[in-house]
Amino acid sequence: MSEATKAASVPDERIKEISPFRKALIRPELGGICGTVLVFTFFLLTAFDSGMFSSQGVLNWSTVSAQFMIIAVGACLLMIAGEFDLSVGSMIGFSGMLIAIFTITMTWPVWLAIIVTFVICVAIGALNGIIVIRTGLPSFIVTLAFLFILRGFTIFLPQTIERKTIIGGVAEAAEGDWLAALFGGKIFGNVFIWLADAGLISTFERGSRAGEPVVDGIPMLIVWALVLVVFGHIVLTRTRFGNWIFASGGDAEAARNSGVPVNRVKILMFMFTAFCATVFATCQVMEFGSAGADRGLLKEFEAIIAVVIGGALLTGGYGSVIGAALGALIFGVVQQGLFFAGVESSLFRVFLGVILLGAVILNTYIRRMITGER
Repeated sequence: MSEATKAASVPDERIKEISPFRKALIRPELGGICGTVLVFTFFLLTAFDSGMFSSQGVLNWSTVSAQFMIIAVGACLLMIAGEFDLSVGSMIGFSGMLIAIFTITMTWPVWLAIIVTFVICVAIGALNGIIVIRTGLPSFIVTLAFLFILRGFTIFLPQTIERKTIIGGVAEAAEGDWLAALFGGKIFGNVFIWLADAGLISTFERGSRAGEPVVDGIPMLIVWALVLVVFGHIVLTRTRFGNWIFASGGDAEAARNSGVPVNRVKILMFMFTAFCATVFATCQVMEFGSAGADRGLLKEFEAIIAVVIGGALLTGGYGSVIGAALGALIFGVVQQGLFFAGVESSLFRVFLGVILLGAVILNTYIRRMITGER
């Protein structure tokens, strides 16, 4: 055997072997997976016969989870890039109000109102990112300012224009609109009719809808949530841009020295977060047919909590879109599950706080495993 062959057969002492168990422990989705299993197990034992897992019950908590999921995807990518956006909730209320004002007050076609609203809100997201980059201020402070600015405009505009804080009539204006159907419609209606005819799902027994399936389709809100999760996961794990996101949040200076356009990455992530918030708001406006000044309250914190539960580190550079989606699923299941289980609804916040604390402790342990800190 030659010297070169002998050298190649000797393990490099600089390469540390990691056991499969340890590899599983440092997966960012671990917390979300464990939490999901525990939550479903708990409600299967306590609320199985309550209707929670009937077709209507599943639709209820799936819809609520999808709401959290949409904004959690944007928050997740931004947090991995090392930044926060506390204006998400206010952006939801602001964008929804813009759609209503453009549609009802200014009598624009709904499709035009939606497109212009997206342009304005994504531009505000870009402004958030530019201010953070140019001033060097923490994104926490900049977006906290925009939280108040956008919420103030959301209250001021309808009061000034319509003398009220809720603008209705959007559902009637959206009838037959091609773009509105992508946010407020349902798909696979024929499939659910077939399932009802086959006796696989329940139907209405009385009233004008007797014989019709209780669930008549999958809301576009759920479709948007799944599309954004798949898109975010592919971008983060299968593209060079995804590597840039991790690098920008892990060590921005080292990333810049390696040729990563850190500033552009962060600004794009602020824009994507604003886009996700506007998707949520548009679906909400199309569902309720109205916009209210109080829409989106506390959603920014719920998005961040879902991301943290899903395994992202608050320090950036580590996380998973799938984990964030699982965190959002936990949100929806717990919120609806407590109702089905007959538990006082106010305990939802208590349960949420316990999950958040456990997730942060777990994430801290994982970070120490990764970095070797004590």
